[in-house]
Amino acid sequence: MHFGLSDEQEMIVSTVRSFVENEIYPFEAEVERTGQVPHELGMEIKQKVVDLGFYACNFPEEVGGAGLSHLDFTLVERELGRGSMALTHFFGRPQNILMACEGDQRDRYLLPAIRGEKMDALAMTEPDAGSDVRGMKANAVRDGGDWVLNGSKHFISGAEHADFFIVFIATGVDETPRGPKKRITCFLVDRGTPGFEVREGYKSVSHRGYKNYVLDFDNCRLPDAQVLGEVDGGFAVMNEWLYATRLTVAAFCVGRARRCFDLALEYAAERKQFGQPIAKFQGVSFQIADMITEIDAADLMTLSGAWRLDQNLPANREIASAKLYASEMLARVTDTSLQVFGGMGLMDDFPIERFWRDARVERIWDGTSEIQRHIISRDLFRPLGA
Repeated sequence: MHFGLSDEQEMIVSTVRSFVENEIYPFEAEVERTGQVPHELGMEIKQKVVDLGFYACNFPEEVGGAGLSHLDFTLVERELGRGSMALTHFFGRPQNILMACEGDQRDRYLLPAIRGEKMDALAMTEPDAGSDVRGMKANAVRDGGDWVLNGSKHFISGAEHADFFIVFIATGVDETPRGPKKRITCFLVDRGTPGFEVREGYKSVSHRGYKNYVLDFDNCRLPDAQVLGEVDGGFAVMNEWLYATRLTVAAFCVGRARRCFDLALEYAAERKQFGQPIAKFQGVSFQIADMITEIDAADLMTLSGAWRLDQNLPANREIASAKLYASEMLARVTDTSLQVFGGMGLMDDFPIERFWRDARVERIWDGTSEIQRHIISRDLFRPLGA
């Protein structure tokens, strides 16, 4: 097996890392302090990415994207993980699910999103239906040939910048031997549609400036042209295009862990106690050794999952394992790094306390650690009939 990167992949890593260091790092402290990303700054970052040729790099060339492979795109996400999520949001990676657009939808949503003319936001989670997608209560019913949507979504990231929303809504119920089973349909909803409101959500301790919003639907009327995929086919669209988001989280965690580790490594080499660098003490040096071992393991698991996708090999379990391990690894690395920094690790003079807080959400969104364990164990037991 070959574990090295090609010259092109090395260029991707170098270009994105340089961009993050020069265009993202300088603004992180201000975003952390204010909890806001100035609109002008976000648009400036986006334009620089467009000029760089990396905007919508997760889309194929035939629709105007950069055509990166899953492995290449995972390398991009790994490097973006080093920076503030509120700022790297403008690096521009539209939802791959937009590839399901057909006909006029391509001109209204897909192509403008790839060109950076419109931004999207994905809406699935509800107050009473997080991991239980089929438990969603927001619904759409037929009325005079249109669909009428009612209900709410929450924890919607990127909503403040979105021109349109990719919304999953219950559109019926099937009676099964295991009880009622809701049918789900995906809709494209423009900002400003009558009966549709976007309002600011909760204040989170993780990723300040990367806000979450609440979407309210009150007799919001949509035509069939706004259905993405097939009616009642939301799960088919979801399973085809959204499973790889877990790989994105894993890659982000690896990138963030490496940045945190680099700071802890340098601090341990420079900080002196009892007349010598604290790196000389086994209690610190062994923690450093454990951290890099876990980071490397998570990195290889993540890249392996991406490679399997490129080879058209089954990757569901491998991606779940990568997301599970990488997110929990990041929690351990940020906590250990804070310990290496001691009391200063909790001060905002260093970004360690921010990394520590930010790490917590990674074990929750895009499928909790418990959901990942369910996916992994189900994949192992199903062939055995258990």
